[in-house]
Amino acid sequence: MKRDTIVALATGAGRAGVAMVRVSGPRARDVLSAITAREIPSPRLTARRAYFAPNTRVLIDDGLAVFFEGPASFTGEDVVELHVHGGAAVIGAIIDACLVQTGVRIAEPGEFTRRAFENGKLDLAEAEGLADLVDAETEGQRRQALRQVRGALSAVYEGWRARLIEAAALIEAEIDFPDEDLPGALAQRAGPILEALAADMAHHLDDGHRGERVRDGFRIAIIGPPNAGKSSLLNALAQREAAIVSDIPGTTRDVVEVRLVLAGYPVWIADTAGLREAADAIEAEGVRRALARAEEADLRIAVVETGADIPAEVQAALQPDDILVRSKADKYPAHGSGEMLEVSVKTGIGLHLLETRINTHVAEALDHEEAPALTRARHRRLVEEALAALRRAVPALDAGPELAAEDVRAAAHAIGRLTGRIDVEDLLGEIFSSFCIGK
Repeated sequence: MKRDTIVALATGAGRAGVAMVRVSGPRARDVLSAITAREIPSPRLTARRAYFAPNTRVLIDDGLAVFFEGPASFTGEDVVELHVHGGAAVIGAIIDACLVQTGVRIAEPGEFTRRAFENGKLDLAEAEGLADLVDAETEGQRRQALRQVRGALSAVYEGWRARLIEAAALIEAEIDFPDEDLPGALAQRAGPILEALAADMAHHLDDGHRGERVRDGFRIAIIGPPNAGKSSLLNALAQREAAIVSDIPGTTRDVVEVRLVLAGYPVWIADTAGLREAADAIEAEGVRRALARAEEADLRIAVVETGADIPAEVQAALQPDDILVRSKADKYPAHGSGEMLEVSVKTGIGLHLLETRINTHVAEALDHEEAPALTRARHRRLVEEALAALRRAVPALDAGPELAAEDVRAAAHAIGRLTGRIDVEDLLGEIFSSFCIGK
């Protein structure tokens, strides 16, 4: 598989002005020579070329070609980029012309990036950041993914790994050379290193799942009693008729969710069933789902009609810093509501202020540039494994270096799997299969 030369469309599918077909592998030069009948252009210089079907010499297109000589390429192999017009017929004919050559095949999903990893051009964390960058839809997602591609997260993990190696060397020296003339209590000198490292890992984990929320979306639940105006508020925020609005109490039985971009981040806003004592089994299930969504949300917007008290069911679901809204403010223009925002979907009163408040919450939760955040559940699980091992290792030093050494090795193993330094074959298929074909 590694000796094959691979080819795929690297730009988006569909009609476009320009498309780029990527070829990587030992026969990349031969492919370019065969379909152009011209000399290979100098590495990294763009050259205009006519492309022909190798067997018939029928002209396919007139475009540009770039040759990257390995290892100075994305994959670390010889790479050719064929820039052609973006019609489906042109792209299909170009790929077919490449496949005429012996040893050339269509790339598998993520195979270009996998080869880059295998050839040491980037590590696993950087590869995952590249996948996130390709999928980024908002400015916040782009910034986070780009930092990961450029190695910000990898630098943290490699720093931890270096400190683990330092501590392990002290412990192993005491185990392996007990009769040598070495400084006393070498293993005990590893204790402060491991304690400081455990503190750093715990701080890294205590980020409120910020990185995952940037990737997957900040979640907001609109809660309140029936007929408080929750669905109308969702429609106003979404600027479309996403939820059914009715004067009949209990119209919303299931969770209705819309995706918005606020403060440069993806945000999911959910309209939920009214919180009250249910009248039937279906409404009871709706209330249960509403409470579950409120509990897992990053922010709750409690909506209560102006002039009404906040029901106990709603108060019980609230958390500090949630937003409280009094709806239908056009009916009570001079009511006044203290810390609660007065909003009228009908007249627009308070909507801009509410949107500003939501944007502020999202930005304060996710705008943190001082340290790279955990972006995937895989990262969080492995850091948790490493931290648990370190918390076993520190007290084990008093019992003997052998037990501590085993836990330090376990921590190093977990951190190594984050960047792919050790034992990652079982992870590769899962990670790279999520890539598009031409990446």
